[in-house]
Amino acid sequence: MKKIIITLCIGSLLAFSCKNSTQDEKKENSEASDKIEFEYTAESALKEITSDEFMGRDTGSDGIEEAAFYIENSFQEFGVKPYFETYKDSFKLKEIEGYNVVGVLKADQPNDLSPLIIGAHYDHIGIVEAVDNDSIANGANDNATGTVAVLELAKFLSSQELKRDVIFALFSAEENGLVGARHLATKLKVQNTEPYLVFNIEMLGAPMKDKPYRAYVTGYDMSNLAEVFNSFYEGQDAFLGFLPQAAEYNLFKRSDNYPFYEVFKIPAHTISSFDFTNYEYYHHVNDEFEELDLDAYLKLVDDLKPGVLQLINSTETTVKLK
Repeated sequence: MKKIIITLCIGSLLAFSCKNSTQDEKKENSEASDKIEFEYTAESALKEITSDEFMGRDTGSDGIEEAAFYIENSFQEFGVKPYFETYKDSFKLKEIEGYNVVGVLKADQPNDLSPLIIGAHYDHIGIVEAVDNDSIANGANDNATGTVAVLELAKFLSSQELKRDVIFALFSAEENGLVGARHLATKLKVQNTEPYLVFNIEMLGAPMKDKPYRAYVTGYDMSNLAEVFNSFYEGQDAFLGFLPQAAEYNLFKRSDNYPFYEVFKIPAHTISSFDFTNYEYYHHVNDEFEELDLDAYLKLVDDLKPGVLQLINSTETTVKLK
C-alpha cells in the first residue's frame, strides 16, 4: 500500500478548533502544522471524509476545505497533476467561495483524442436539524462513496497506459443546484476543450436488490454507454442497467453529469446503486460510514476499474448519443 503524507490543521483532529480561523490564519496554521502519516485505502478515505471533523462538507465551510485538502494530497500521491494552475477551480456561490478539485492524468502519447471526465460531488448538506442530538449530515453514501470511487480510479489509472487524457473532477455545490459542475463545463467550453464522455458517480454504498445488473445509469436511453460498458464484461451479468425510478424522477438532470450534456451535447451520465429501497438515510444525519455495505462497495469499485480503462482506451468514438 502506498503511504500518503498529509498535512492537516491540527485543529481538524482536535475538536476542529480551526473552524473559526480566518483565511490568513488557516494558511499560517497549514504551513506550521504537523505532518500526519497514514496508509491510504478506500476504507480509510471513507472514514476520514465522513468524520464529524468535516462537519458535513457544506460548500463554503471549513469542513469542505479539509475535504478538498485531503483530495489534493491524494491526487498528489497518485501522480495526478492539477488540471489548471492549481487543483482548486474556484467559483462564486452568491457571496460564498466554492471550488471544485480538478486533476488530470495525461495520455502516454500526445494525441488529438478528447479527454474523458470521471467525476463525483464531494460536498454535502452540512449541519441540519438534530436527530437524537446529532446534527451533522456526514454524507457517507451521498457522496463520499462517489468521491472515494474517483480517488480509487485515479490511483488505479495512474499505473496504466492511457490512450487519452483523463480529467478527475470532484465537484462542490452539487447540493446547491449543480453549480460547480456547471462552472467547470462552461470553463472547458470557453477553452475549447470538449470531453468525449462524462462518467459521473453517485451513491454506491449499498448493493442493488433483485436486479440483473450491478448499477444503473441515468439517462439510460440517451446514449449507448450501458451497451458499450457491458460489452467489456462478456460472459458476466450486465454491469449497468436501466432503473425505472431513475427515469420517473428524472435523475439525469439531478446530478453533475447534466451541465456537461447541456453545454456540449455529449454522452454524460451518472452511475449509481441507490435504488430507493436499499438505503434509507438520504440527506439524513444517519448517512454515516457505519451504514455502508463496505464489502459490496469495495468490490463494486474494483470491478468498475477494467471497464473504465477500456472506455478510456477506446480510440474510436464508441459511446455516442442516440
